[in-house]
Amino acid sequence: MDVKQKMREILDAESRAVAHIPVTDGYEQAVELIVEHVHRGGAKLVTSGMGKCGQIADNIATTFSSTGIPAVFLHPSEAQHGDLGVLQRNDVMLLLSNSGRTSEIVALVELAQGLYPDMKFIVITGNKDSELVRHADVCLWTGGAPEVCPLGLTPTTSTTMMTVMGDVLVVNTMLATGFNREEYGKRHHGGYLGQLSRQSRY
Repeated sequence: MDVKQKMREILDAESRAVAHIPVTDGYEQAVELIVEHVHRGGAKLVTSGMGKCGQIADNIATTFSSTGIPAVFLHPSEAQHGDLGVLQRNDVMLLLSNSGRTSEIVALVELAQGLYPDMKFIVITGNKDSELVRHADVCLWTGGAPEVCPLGLTPTTSTTMMTVMGDVLVVNTMLATGFNREEYGKRHHGGYLGQLSRQSRY
């Protein structure tokens, strides 16, 4: 097996997948929801996903928190055992499911609506015709590119696209709220980035 050749093929496939993520009005709508409910309304962003999608959702939450948008990750299974209590009125939920049929996430939507019927949902998915999308206020479709996994099963390309889509939401929300280096420094005290954020220039 030529590992370097395979690497080139993987890089090419994932690069093309990212480049072909559909650019839609959904991103503007999602940012508006987050700004209205969280930045202006004093609520928070609650992300969730199962398995690999959950890891991406957790990462998105921590990135939002460091850039001025209070956010937490809610594990969909733990939500059924009391953690649903983290939800508050006017929160916005950002849900990740490549299939759009993840049973734990679909159940989470129903539980959240039972608690707060007006809860707003942003969904990132590879299946725009899924059950989960029918509950969404905003659907952000990955474009459905195939996984680079030789089995076509392991989340690889899909999680790369979801990570990038999360970055798009974070960066545009930062721009919409005017988030700056001073505010970043207040939230990031340790490490190189904390030090860098408190310098007057790079």
